[in-house]
Amino acid sequence: MKKLFLAAALVFGGFATQAATTIDTNDNTVIAVNQEEFTEISTDEVPSAITEALERDYAGATIDKAHKNEANEYKLEITMGEQTGVLYADENGEWIQK
Repeated sequence: MKKLFLAAALVFGGFATQAATTIDTNDNTVIAVNQEEFTEISTDEVPSAITEALERDYAGATIDKAHKNEANEYKLEITMGEQTGVLYADENGEWIQK
């Protein structure tokens, strides 16, 4: 009789251990995109520090469009030869990686 109770306890203990293991899977992946609000400004409104930095670092480049955000960062759409691109700078003419 003791052996029967011991065997039953071992069997139920084995089931309890299996039932306790859970695998947590999270299939909900959230990707957050931080989009900054830039408003278009005239190319004449671009600070001289930025235009001087553009002439110094990207000789021959022209500003097609300029944009500015609340943090006084500038987004410049430029053309250099036949290539176009986008540059970001702060108001002091320092280039920003975005």
